[in-house]
Amino acid sequence: MLGYIMVGAADLDASGRFWRAVLAPLGYAAQQDGSAVVFSLPGAGDGVSGPPMLYVTRPFDGQAASHGNGSMVAFAAPSQAMVRQLHAAGLAAGGSDEGPPGFRDAYSDSFYVGYLRDPQRNKLALYCADPAQGRRGG
Repeated sequence: MLGYIMVGAADLDASGRFWRAVLAPLGYAAQQDGSAVVFSLPGAGDGVSGPPMLYVTRPFDGQAASHGNGSMVAFAAPSQAMVRQLHAAGLAAGGSDEGPPGFRDAYSDSFYVGYLRDPQRNKLALYCADPAQGRRGG
């Protein structure tokens, strides 16, 4: 089971603002201390056995934060409309577009996804794979 996810950030305020804009509508709460912003689903476990938490943090080794080439965090949304809403919220909160919401030929015909980069350039996917929400070409 996935335990937690960490993404590096040099500017916790900017990165925290971005991740709050994207994750709060999905039910995530944020707690911030001096070195990290921690996102979790309230009432969804103890941080060990429940859904993984996301840590937005300064690197522990003291080196500069950087994004991982090929690394990505993905969050499921309940609808295609929510994917569009979260993508727009991420852009408004300082993120950059890495691929607008829509279907991709490389994925199943019901996989609707939008891609963003946070202010530190960490990559994020927001997706809905519910066939009842619509299909590519349908």
